[in-house]
Amino acid sequence: MYIFKNAWKSIIRNKGRNILIAIIIIVISSSCAVSLAILKSASNIVAAYNSKNPIEATISMNREVLITKLREDNKTQEEMINSFNDIKGITEEEIINYANSDYIKEYYYTYTLGVDAKDLTEATDSLVKETTEVKTETSTSSWGSPYQGGKMPPRGGNMGGRTTSKKTTTTKTEKIFNEKAENGAFTLVGYNSYEDMKEFVSGNYIITEGTVSNDFNSSNCVISEELSTLNKLTIGDKITVIDTNNTKNTYELTITGIYKENTESSNDMTTMFSASANNIITNVNFIKKMLEKNSNLTENITPTFILKDKEDIEEFSKEVESKGLSEYYMVTNNIEEIEAATKSINNVKTFATTFLIITLLIGGIVLMVINMINIRERKYEIGVLRTIGLKKSKLSLQFMFELLIVCIVGLSLGAVIGTLTSVSVANKLLESEIKNTSEEYNNISKNFGIENKEPEENQEGQVEKVNRYNFGVANINEVNSIDAVVDFKVLLELLAIGAFLTLISSLVSMISISRFSPLTILKERS
Repeated sequence: MYIFKNAWKSIIRNKGRNILIAIIIIVISSSCAVSLAILKSASNIVAAYNSKNPIEATISMNREVLITKLREDNKTQEEMINSFNDIKGITEEEIINYANSDYIKEYYYTYTLGVDAKDLTEATDSLVKETTEVKTETSTSSWGSPYQGGKMPPRGGNMGGRTTSKKTTTTKTEKIFNEKAENGAFTLVGYNSYEDMKEFVSGNYIITEGTVSNDFNSSNCVISEELSTLNKLTIGDKITVIDTNNTKNTYELTITGIYKENTESSNDMTTMFSASANNIITNVNFIKKMLEKNSNLTENITPTFILKDKEDIEEFSKEVESKGLSEYYMVTNNIEEIEAATKSINNVKTFATTFLIITLLIGGIVLMVINMINIRERKYEIGVLRTIGLKKSKLSLQFMFELLIVCIVGLSLGAVIGTLTSVSVANKLLESEIKNTSEEYNNISKNFGIENKEPEENQEGQVEKVNRYNFGVANINEVNSIDAVVDFKVLLELLAIGAFLTLISSLVSMISISRFSPLTILKERS
């Protein structure tokens, strides 16, 4: 208790010096508060983006291996197509097997299937092969009748007739085509849920009329504006798709929505219609019904796996290969895209961290210098206290308490200043994110043709909860704690910084006091 009282008296007695130390600590703590707030805000933005865009892995064709194999075998174009047709596609059972992994959080897949339609020209990558066949036909004419053919047989000729040969050349056309390509004028695209429909989530497809049905077991579909205009189709109309292998198999779909492709993302000026003009969007179950009726149809399945952590991507790739993935396929991911999108925010975090370290270094050095000057100025006081029997440890504690009290006051004021300034800085960082997340959800809702209702108060004055659709990888977590940037955690970090600076500065006092000899100090004073 004596040490604490003596430290408080010393602070009051040396107001000027302690005010200077307090000002330095206020500057350090307020700067640290702003830096910590920026770090917190940047971390929130990155976390919000990662929650909307998790690590995704998919299986795609390894064209580098494919081309290498075909070159090594020195195949002709026809042989290449036939070899490509022999490569087995990914099946639904294989996808489920790959998804049964400790690295996967969830997964989904889409079906695509080519279908025929009337009066439309099919566009596929194909090879037309022509073969020429020459036939020789032999015929024998008879002279059995004296006047056959209106001619008399030659004098001395053969009364049995004569033999003639006729050559016939025929050209046979054979179509060698890529069986894995969409074989049909239209492409059926089947989804399992809203979260699978990445084209709508990203805004590449936008509903202009009607809606995307949330019933993924019905015979509903969504068609493009071009298809709607050309065929004069509207909401509620029915269209019939035809099996490419068996024209007797027909299937009826009801139009629930009309979409358009975002033309801003396409710079192809050589085509009249968009690439998705002939896409008919439906659900997986409808396509499965067609496949069950005709197993000879060739569908394409595209899986998407949501990983728990980006560090798992390499292990997941090895696991998939060990489960029998063909060498012609490979696992791809979106890590580079996510890192590129959050690069600027991570740069802000790096800047804030660097600024925090520099502030602590400079502030710590300044405090150490001031404390050394303080010890030298109070050298005689130290000598007197040591002479009357005060131990070095207690004297060091007194100086530490003095600095600690000043540090607490400075930290408190710095925290207040830092809170006021950091909120505005963090608000600027998070303001656009909050606005963007809200707008993004509204835009995604519009892409699906869903009206986004705002929460309203009921008769009791309570705000009713709005049932929002979950768009899976685009699920938006809005940041609601923007006004509490400097929270309890940040205050604890500031307190830890203050304790660290106090300890470092006090070490100078302890070392100096331990080296001072009381008698030498008093003798120098006299």
